[in-house]
Amino acid sequence: MFHSVGSPALWVVFLVGIGVLLAIDLGLFHRQARTVTTREALIWSCVWVALSLCFNGLVYLWFGSERALEFLSAYVIEKSLSVDNLFVFIVIFRYMDVRQAVMHRVLFAGILGALILRGVFIVVGIGLIETFSWTLYIFGLFLLVTGVKLLFAEDDDVDPSGNLAYRLARKVLPLTRRYHGSKFFVRETVQGVGKLHATPLLIVLLMIETSDVVFALDSIPAVFGISRDPFIVFTSNVCAVLGLRAMFFLLQNVLDKFAYLKYGLGLVLAYIGAKMLLAEGLIVIEPIHIPIGVSLGIVAGLISASMVVSLLAPPDPKHQEVLDNTDAASLIAQVPIDASLTTTNTDVVLVRKTRHPRSDDSSSVDEAGPDSGILLDSGLVEPGMDSGLDSGLDSGMAEPSSKAEEASG
Repeated sequence: MFHSVGSPALWVVFLVGIGVLLAIDLGLFHRQARTVTTREALIWSCVWVALSLCFNGLVYLWFGSERALEFLSAYVIEKSLSVDNLFVFIVIFRYMDVRQAVMHRVLFAGILGALILRGVFIVVGIGLIETFSWTLYIFGLFLLVTGVKLLFAEDDDVDPSGNLAYRLARKVLPLTRRYHGSKFFVRETVQGVGKLHATPLLIVLLMIETSDVVFALDSIPAVFGISRDPFIVFTSNVCAVLGLRAMFFLLQNVLDKFAYLKYGLGLVLAYIGAKMLLAEGLIVIEPIHIPIGVSLGIVAGLISASMVVSLLAPPDPKHQEVLDNTDAASLIAQVPIDASLTTTNTDVVLVRKTRHPRSDDSSSVDEAGPDSGILLDSGLVEPGMDSGLDSGLDSGMAEPSSKAEEASG
């Protein structure tokens, strides 16, 4: 049986402290939807890292050096795995034409969901290990195979339209055809009856959450390879995830430069998987325990080396190519004037530059200038898709034919 070093009172204090920090973050510093600057993101990144290291110091004082090294190792692994995952978030935001001003709100809500989901995963994982000790072999083998696949697999294009939450939400939820500031739901009048509709921002949140579930399938078993203590596993995950939003805004413009990061992550996962298998022992090999300090040095060295090589060697343009060619989702037929659109000729029936009253937050800033917005007058449609499929959504658009006549006239 695994016993947590954290007492029930310490668990409560930690959770309350996290709640207070999140309330201060959202209620005091980010009450209004606005664009997060690089300077602000750098400051917040340093704040979250400093808080995590301070907590690591408390773990050292309370439980000794062994537990402190476990926390630090698990924190570094989770933080490193998050860097590569941020690229998927960027693709989702660009695909769904999310404004910079509301990204923080989406990521904040996503963090809350991620904390709950990871807590559930940790409880289930520990329960499985306690009940069936052989599941450690499964976790170790899974990490080993995943790491090897990262080393030899070619880069695949990220296709947000294949996201399960995106496809299901379009079929099930009543949706508006435009964003409404930072709101996930709005009440609209349909045939004289007020009805609650989900906005495209809710779809973005669902896509972020489902993506995080996939990410957790790698990160949670990897942390189990470092520590089996529920308190260490959970707190290290929480501290790493809390700084994810600030790190997103800090790295979103340079992520494509870390071309070889995936190889470092692949080696880390493979190493942790091998470490788990060796710790349990194999058929002809006695259990081998690798000191946690050695593991921390190996993990930090692999991640640092991959990032240094990425900066020194010419970056792989694959990621930036994916970002540049990510087309806006056909879900959005009318986008605020300050959203940047990336479309192709097959995506739109008619696109023309025009001035249009802004239906979004009046406090947001149009960075490209008042006349640079592009309005999709007829809505976006996927290639080969009948534009009538969107008729069940909010119908505030003129018919393409009438717009074409107006433009030609």
